[in-house]
Amino acid sequence: MSINRFTLQLDEIKAAYAAEPNPSLELRLERIGRIEQMILANEEKICKVLAADFGTRHSVESRLLEFQMIYQACSHVRKHLKEWMKPQLVTTSAFLGSSHAWTQMQSLGVVGIMSPWNYPVQLALVPAIAAFAAGNRVWLKPSERSSRTSGFLAILIQEYFHPSEFCVSVGGNEVAESFAALPFDHLFFTGSGEIGKKVMRAAADHLTPVTLELGGKSPAIVDPSAKLQDAAASIAYGKLVNGGQTCIAPDYVIVHASDCEAFVQELQKASQKQFSNPTELTGAIDERQLTRWHQLVQDAVDRGAQAIPLIQSPANTVIPFTPVALLNVSEDALIMQEEIFGPILPIIVINDVDSIIRYINSRPTPLALYWFGKSKDVMKQILSETRSGGVTINDTLLHIAVEDLPFGGIGPSGMGAYHGKAGFDAFSHRKSVLEVRGLFGFNFLRGTTLARPPYGKGVERVLRWIK
Repeated sequence: MSINRFTLQLDEIKAAYAAEPNPSLELRLERIGRIEQMILANEEKICKVLAADFGTRHSVESRLLEFQMIYQACSHVRKHLKEWMKPQLVTTSAFLGSSHAWTQMQSLGVVGIMSPWNYPVQLALVPAIAAFAAGNRVWLKPSERSSRTSGFLAILIQEYFHPSEFCVSVGGNEVAESFAALPFDHLFFTGSGEIGKKVMRAAADHLTPVTLELGGKSPAIVDPSAKLQDAAASIAYGKLVNGGQTCIAPDYVIVHASDCEAFVQELQKASQKQFSNPTELTGAIDERQLTRWHQLVQDAVDRGAQAIPLIQSPANTVIPFTPVALLNVSEDALIMQEEIFGPILPIIVINDVDSIIRYINSRPTPLALYWFGKSKDVMKQILSETRSGGVTINDTLLHIAVEDLPFGGIGPSGMGAYHGKAGFDAFSHRKSVLEVRGLFGFNFLRGTTLARPPYGKGVERVLRWIK
C-alpha cells in the first residue's frame, strides 16, 4: 500500500471524525462494548492463533494476560468515563471578579496505534479502548511478527467496526514506516527503544505527539530481609510467563552474596513447580528470537558465566530452550547490555543498598523495578533514590494490573502513560476556558477594563492590588 493510499485513508477517517468531533458518552461506551463483545465471542479462536504464532502458548496465559486486561479496561472505563468527561472548575484570582474558569476534555481526532508481537491482542486493544473513551477514531498497525494473530484481529475488527471508526493495516517494515509518517493527531507505539526512535523521528515531521511504551532492563532486588522462597517464586513467574517475552519482566536479579546460593536453589524449585510440565512454557515468537536466546547464553558463558538450568524436562520431552539463571556474568556480556526478552535470568551479587542504587542508576532508566523485603527503611530508600516507570513491591508484574495506576516508562523506557484515567488523559486535550464577568455584574470592573491604556494612576493601583 503506497503512502498516497495511506494518506487518502487517513483523510477519510479524519472526515468522519470532523462530522462527529465530540461523540456522546453513550457512543463511546458502545464502541468500547463492541471490543469487549468481539473478544468474548472469539476467545477460543484467538487462543488458537496465539498458540500458532508462539508455537506453544497455554490458553490460560492468553486469557489471563491478554483478555482479562481488556475486560478490566472496559469495566473501568464504564464505571468512570462519565466523571472523566465532566468539566473541572478551577479557582480564579480576585482581580477577575465574578469570572468563571474551567477545563474541559476534548478528543484529539485520529489516533494511530503501533502494537507489538509479545501481547498482540492486549497491547493493541487496551490503548484503543482509551482512545475511544476520549472520543477519538483509531487506526491500528499490529506487528508482522505475530502475523496470524494480527491478521485474525484485523478480520475481527473489520467485522465489528466501520473502517472510519477503527481501521487496521497489516504488513511489514514498509507499511510500518509509511504508517508512522502519517499526520495522526496522536501516535501510540509499544516496542523496542531502537524502533521507538525511528517512530519519533517520523512523527516529528508533522509535530505529531507520541506516547512511547518501550522497555529496558528491569531489576529485581532481593533484600536480606526478604523471604527467599516467596521472592524466588514471584521472580520465577515474572520471568518465565509468556516465555519471558514481557516488557516488564524482571531482567536481572540483585542479591546479597550470603543469599545467592539459597536464592538460586529456591528459584529452581519455584520454576520446576510452576512449569513441571515444560510444554506449558510459551515458546519463542519465531526462530530469530530462539536463536537470539541461545546466542545470549553462549556469549555470557564464553565470557565466564555459569549457566544453571531452572527446569528439568521429563524423559522423552524436548523443549526448544531450557530457561536458565546465569551467575558470574561479565558486565561486557551482551545479556547485560540488551533487554533480554526471554527466559534467561542473570543474577548479580551486590552487598549494600547504596551500591545497588548506584548500579541501577548508572544504567538506562528501566520500565519496572521490583523490590522484595520487609525493611520499610530500605524500601523507602529504594523508592526515593532510584528511577523507574513503575514499581511492584514483594511481587512482580502486578502494578500493570491496577487500572488507576498510570503505566508508562521514563527516559529510555518510554514517554507518556496510559491505563485508566491516564489513558483517557493521554488521548485528550485539556482545554482551558475562562468566562469573563464583571464584579457583581458591573461592566466597568470586567476583565481587562482597568488595565487598558492610557496608563495612569488607575493602572498603578491595579498593579499594587494584584501583587
